[in-house]
Amino acid sequence: MSKGILIIISAPSGTGKSTICRKLLQKRKDLGYSISCTTRAPRAGEKHGKHYFFVTKEDFKRKIARNEFLEWAVVHEQYYGTPRQFIEHTVKEGRHILLAIDVQGAAAIRRKMPEAVLVFVAPPSIESLKERMAARRDASDSIAKRLANSKGELSAAKSYDYLVVNDDLEKAVLQIDCIITAECLRVARQQISDLAVV
Repeated sequence: MSKGILIIISAPSGTGKSTICRKLLQKRKDLGYSISCTTRAPRAGEKHGKHYFFVTKEDFKRKIARNEFLEWAVVHEQYYGTPRQFIEHTVKEGRHILLAIDVQGAAAIRRKMPEAVLVFVAPPSIESLKERMAARRDASDSIAKRLANSKGELSAAKSYDYLVVNDDLEKAVLQIDCIITAECLRVARQQISDLAVV
């Protein structure tokens, strides 16, 4: 049985990565989603165990001490972490996992799992990113902080395997869907011994 693929999606805040991930999960039945832990408060409509595991900073630090994260980082003054056991178990069983994380987390996972596929989703422009953040109704100081952070995140795109510009949502989803299909078909990922030899 072939191993599954870990597909990492990173993007500056407000670029649409959550929407892209949701649409990919609807489109592909061979794709699961890794739910991250965070210490930030839930946004409107977010549910514990569906969008994130919302935990206190104390609980998060205990999980760090028990080595329960594949990676963890502090982003916008909040802790975020990827549960190790779920990712490792799912990939070993041959299923594909989609993971939406920041550039720090992606770099940490790339060091531990070099076979992971990294996709960076970029906004069409900084102006469009600013408009999207304003539409989310985040506090103005939060918008300024996120815009400042986005410049560093955009510079990290060169270390990714793929770059997708989200100027058209359906097109961005289709492009990432094609990336996943192509990665599944790589010879290096196939079990050649499973092929019928004529």
